[in-house]
Amino acid sequence: MRALLARVDAVLVQAVIAAALSFAHLHDIALAAGQDGWKAWAYPVSVDLLLVAAWRQLRTGDAKASGWCWFVIALAASLGANIATAGLLDLDHVPAWLRILVAGWPAVAFLGGTLLAHSVPKAAEDVGETAEDDVDQEEHAEPVPEPPALPAADPAPVPTAVLTPPAPEVSVPAALIEHARKVAAEHRTRTGAAIDTPTLRARLGVPAPMAEAIAAQI
Repeated sequence: MRALLARVDAVLVQAVIAAALSFAHLHDIALAAGQDGWKAWAYPVSVDLLLVAAWRQLRTGDAKASGWCWFVIALAASLGANIATAGLLDLDHVPAWLRILVAGWPAVAFLGGTLLAHSVPKAAEDVGETAEDDVDQEEHAEPVPEPPALPAADPAPVPTAVLTPPAPEVSVPAALIEHARKVAAEHRTRTGAAIDTPTLRARLGVPAPMAEAIAAQI
């Protein structure tokens, strides 16, 4: 647990350091481009928020293309500021194209943040379209005519039950019953299941009625 906390703390410290450095570089670029006061501090906040919103869209949203587009734009702004303040750009003599980019960034960030924040998931769009289609079908559905009433039919005659004479009782010798019990016990010991009537009949070599009578008594 302590090792996990130490690893998480190290990651958080690294993230805070990187965010602070990037924040400071963006502030310096905005200040050098003529955005002084609170405006210079608002530029890094705008870039970082757009980066976070694009990353959240990539993790949870369905519009992957839009998320990647704005993520690359915000990442390019952050990396560009970091590289420009590393000595490659004279902050005392900022070129005109950089001033134009810095001045136009709020509109770009506003557009990207609005599109990312108000993007509707695909599942919600599908559910809404399906519900609207169902409502339209119900409104334009033609009434189904009721089927004509059929004349009452005479009740069908109840068939009289056919009585079958009971099967004659089969007399089984006691010795045959004892032998059948031994055969059934042997079958249960060998297979683990009770013997059925066809098997008992085959083992004893008796007719089917007698096999059924023996099976009823064992």
